[in-house]
Amino acid sequence: MPVLPGAEPYRHDGGEIGVLLCHGFTGTPQSLRPWAEYLAERGLTVSLPLLPGHGTRWEDLAVTAWQDWYAEVDRALRDLRERCARVFVFGLSMGGALALRLAARHGDDVAGLVLVNPGNKVHGLAAHALPVARHLVPSIKGIASDIAKEGSEEVGYDRVPLHAAHQLRHFFRLVDRELPQVTQPLVVLHSVRDHVVPPADSARVLSRVSSTDVTEILLEQSYHVATLDHDADRIFDESVAFIDRIAPRAGQTSGEGGTGPGESAEGTASGG
Repeated sequence: MPVLPGAEPYRHDGGEIGVLLCHGFTGTPQSLRPWAEYLAERGLTVSLPLLPGHGTRWEDLAVTAWQDWYAEVDRALRDLRERCARVFVFGLSMGGALALRLAARHGDDVAGLVLVNPGNKVHGLAAHALPVARHLVPSIKGIASDIAKEGSEEVGYDRVPLHAAHQLRHFFRLVDRELPQVTQPLVVLHSVRDHVVPPADSARVLSRVSSTDVTEILLEQSYHVATLDHDADRIFDESVAFIDRIAPRAGQTSGEGGTGPGESAEGTASGG
């Protein structure tokens, strides 16, 4: 199945500091592509994979499980650890939960986390109906493009398959139990107005992690996909400042430009 235009994975080979970026549920790397390119331009090695079942059609997501999504970012982290001295993990929405599980399970192999509107729970009465409803209703209206900035759009599905939503609920519960195992330096940026993930999810994450180096930043001008919204520049700047504080050598090697799909892995993007 062809990948949606703009949804391709991205990779850039830069210096000895690596960053893994994890996109959200029903979204694609497009939502994080400007962030990834910003990091690449500053000499960092960057990996932004496309999660299984995403970036094609919602029916493909319906036949995947949370283990598939997690396995992809776990593989990407291990790849970065082989080529980089230190690796940071950034995530948006469900990508934040993926990042937290990587931190809980990989310990010192993750140098720090930056999370934007991290998801922690499937909310509402409908969540409790998922075990049954998923067998009766294939999908519901999508959650993509919750963005305040006019003209900015997210590449994502217009439908949410309920089988996948059920998997997401299981995954969030698993990650919530593992949060006390997260000890790495952590930055959480969350929107005051978010129509997909409520601020309570960020509060829950902050209250349960064991990290002692924690920064909370409120985003007052953006909705859920803040990486494509009015606060994007602040997110990018804060993330680089965080890396420079934790791993000061990050700025010593400069990299040029990003990369497009289909190019070789030698300092370029992967298209598949």
